Amino acid sequence: MVITLDVAPGVHRVEHASTCCYLVEDDTHRGGVLIDGGLPGCRPLVEQLLWRRRMSWESLEAVVLTHAHFDHLGVCAAAERRGVHTWVHTGDGPIARRPYTYRPGRPRLLYPALHPGSWRHLAAMVRAGALAVEGLDSPVLVQDEHTLLPGGLRAVPTPGHTDGHVAFHLPDRGVVLTGDALVTLDPYTGRRGPRVVARAGTRDRDRALASLDAIAETDADVVLPGHGEPFLDGARAAASIARVVGAA
Repeated sequence: MVITLDVAPGVHRVEHASTCCYLVEDDTHRGGVLIDGGLPGCRPLVEQLLWRRRMSWESLEAVVLTHAHFDHLGVCAAAERRGVHTWVHTGDGPIARRPYTYRPGRPRLLYPALHPGSWRHLAAMVRAGALAVEGLDSPVLVQDEHTLLPGGLRAVPTPGHTDGHVAFHLPDRGVVLTGDALVTLDPYTGRRGPRVVARAGTRDRDRALASLDAIAETDADVVLPGHGEPFLDGARAAASIARVVGAA
């Protein structure tokens, strides 16, 4: 369980059970948005981070999702009950309402046997509430990348991991938040370094690999993934490495 302040200017990271979410403060440092909702066990850390930044749930303009898989949806129902809406691409709307209904590209049960390095990550996710994530009653559905998003986020369509996956670019801060379109830890294999998530969690491997181009084109200096450590050598380098590695 880790809180890291200022992984980029005004961007703070919460990591719990091998899953990351990010608080992006606005220019006044009095409010902001939460990027992704982690797992349910992440909530105390998010609240601790808000307290450290002299903020509260009421300070948040929204929770904005890169995608709606259960491990990025964990605090969203609680936030919704506090009046904080969750925004998600319309392609992931059905998953946001029913987070266990998505189809991976390959059966998930194969992976712990094939990749023993995944066990500790998957076990940590279960302990953090991965099997008891609530769906959302009223997510705010975003139809395309031209929608004006809370916090000045620029949506970068990156489908493949899910149909509606998007990354978020903050050009003035030199940051791209990639969700699971590009990670530096794959919890399904335990492997580290820039890559797309294994087919156990990725719906369409070919689309996911093609979406790396959109991440590279941001030219961001810092890559903040949904799983794993920040990558500080730039979006182009991260995407290049991920293309070579492929998908398990």
